Amino acid sequence: MKLVRYGAPGAEKPGLMDGDTLRDLSGHVDDITGAVLDDASLDRLRAIDPASLAAVDGNPRIGPCVGNIGKFLCIGLNYSDHAAEQGLPIPAHPILFFKANSAIVGPNDDVVMPRGSKRSDWEVELGVVIGKETKYVSEAEALDSVAGYCIVNDVSEREFQQNLTGQWTKGKSCDTFGPTGPYLVTRDEIADPQALDMSLSVNGDRMQTGNTATMIFSVAEIISHLSQLFTLHPGDVISTGTPPGVGDGMKPQRYLAVGDVMELTIDGLGTQRQEVKQDA
Repeated sequence: MKLVRYGAPGAEKPGLMDGDTLRDLSGHVDDITGAVLDDASLDRLRAIDPASLAAVDGNPRIGPCVGNIGKFLCIGLNYSDHAAEQGLPIPAHPILFFKANSAIVGPNDDVVMPRGSKRSDWEVELGVVIGKETKYVSEAEALDSVAGYCIVNDVSEREFQQNLTGQWTKGKSCDTFGPTGPYLVTRDEIADPQALDMSLSVNGDRMQTGNTATMIFSVAEIISHLSQLFTLHPGDVISTGTPPGVGDGMKPQRYLAVGDVMELTIDGLGTQRQEVKQDA
């Protein structure tokens, strides 16, 4: 099941995809949030005959696939080949940082570089959406906590991230730096989250090509590890790291410029497209 939120920012409505047709779910749920991501609620939505739902007219904006996201958790240096391109050692434990929820936008919304940005960069990532309260879960049971998966573009301002004295959050949390969606694809549709091809292109040029098989820490390991530290709640999102090909790792380095277009894809999770703008 592919769940969607559509409409103007802050006024998104819930929907689901019936093949290529977007259908309105607002007669059944108010929104796609943590409140409806437990297995029982998803089973009720899955039981609805899509043909009984009104088709959505036109071509509405697609919003972030989850509303009222609780925690936006991100894992750094989680692909062995990405760590190598950055010249950094393999971490002993998952590297955790937070991305401000105010960075979250729809999958096709503009990415707006903040004032003073010189090194804005791209990162295609597998997003994991938590569906139930989770604490002290084992790796063997961790995937039972997943409501579904989505694409995240962990846009990053490297100067802010590396040279403004502080944690990575400074360069990760700029407004619009968290495109999320287009779909929340429920976990039953993703047979193995560690076998997903992913890519990112800028202006049609392929920058990133990877597969979740090269993750250092699997989705199950990440969820289990985080749950030993704090409770994961329904609607929390974990962005699980990026494969090689980021601009900061290139020789010479390459960063985003006004007018650039990023296109992202992950097997089974759809595509994103963002145009880069400059904040006034």
